Amino acid sequence: MAKAASKNAKVKDLKAAADAKNWTKVIRTVRSPKTGAYTFKESIVHKDKIKEFLGN
Repeated sequence: MAKAASKNAKVKDLKAAADAKNWTKVIRTVRSPKTGAYTFKESIVHKDKIKEFLGN
């Protein structure tokens, strides 16, 4: 028989899922000064800090 998950484990998973919704993957293009080619900078940023990341 399979072991039943405890109630505490379910509560932790719900909290983690709710916190995970506050993070976003942001991809920004960056131009190389040497070659002029574009590269991509990827980062996972909190939703409140997206404008700061894109502003740099």
